Amino acid sequence: MPPMIETINLTKKYGELIALNNLNLIINEGDCFGFIGPNGAGKTTTIKILATLLKPSSGQANVAGLTIGYQNRQIRPLIGYVPDFMGAYEDMVVTEYLEFFAASYGIHGGQRIKTVRDVLELTDLTYKADAEVNSLSRGMQQRLSVARVLLHDPKVLLMDEPASGLDPRARIEMRELLKELRRMGKTILISSHILPELAELCNVVGIIERGQLLFSGTVDEIVRRAKMGHILHVGVTDRVEEAAKVIAAMPGVKKVSLADAESPGAAVNGVGGGGAKGNGHAVKMIVADFDAAGGRNYTDIPNVLVNQGFRITKFTEEPVNLETAFMRLTKGLVQ
Repeated sequence: MPPMIETINLTKKYGELIALNNLNLIINEGDCFGFIGPNGAGKTTTIKILATLLKPSSGQANVAGLTIGYQNRQIRPLIGYVPDFMGAYEDMVVTEYLEFFAASYGIHGGQRIKTVRDVLELTDLTYKADAEVNSLSRGMQQRLSVARVLLHDPKVLLMDEPASGLDPRARIEMRELLKELRRMGKTILISSHILPELAELCNVVGIIERGQLLFSGTVDEIVRRAKMGHILHVGVTDRVEEAAKVIAAMPGVKKVSLADAESPGAAVNGVGGGGAKGNGHAVKMIVADFDAAGGRNYTDIPNVLVNQGFRITKFTEEPVNLETAFMRLTKGLVQ
């Protein structure tokens, strides 16, 4: 079975500007793919090409085994495109809005009434059926935009920043709606800047920068790729600089800095650096990976400090999540 979405050396140029540069992407049926990258990285361009709204300059893009640019008429019934902002429809109420698009999809009569009722229920907008579209809140308009693309029951949903500008409650409601759509078997490509929600929602994530796909895989795989060692924090009641020097001399410790809850740390004895000197009696260190076979075990760091008269207040490992992985794997470059 071919991938539901596949791009092969997909390239899009605007004059001298290269918006997409040989993008190779695979999304399988039933995947929820999180597409992340800085503004201007090429996310919207990719989505618009897959939605048959833009022609690629070169390369190929396929949806359900059909080729963009050659089989657009067959592709369009299979996809639902949700832009970051929906257009305004003055003096049109929610039901009229959905019935208009249902008619455009060739859904008529009693089936159209039932379909509109079903998508309103799915998106929790039934109580707004008679409200004017331009009177809805931003969150409700986004849910209405999703309802619109569900009218023809597409296999693929292309969603460009659907949670952009939403308040916390609306974001939660949108996230729960997307979870339900995934349970229904939809293949979803979603771009977003709200990385913790993508980590919870998506089973696959791709990082794009300057039109190139840097990494693609599960959240765990990307986090492992970004992990440059274990980042540990140890707190002492006093003599923090002296404790940092003791730690810096230990085997396997790559970098040591003084830090508190709001400071990235200052260099200690030429090791580390990158911030103001901390005042919270904490030492931050980067250590090499644990090596059970070789006997390397950094849990003995507190023992070493205690044996030298230090009093330990904390000893924790700093987690690496999708946000920190994104910051480490990208350079913040745009076209």
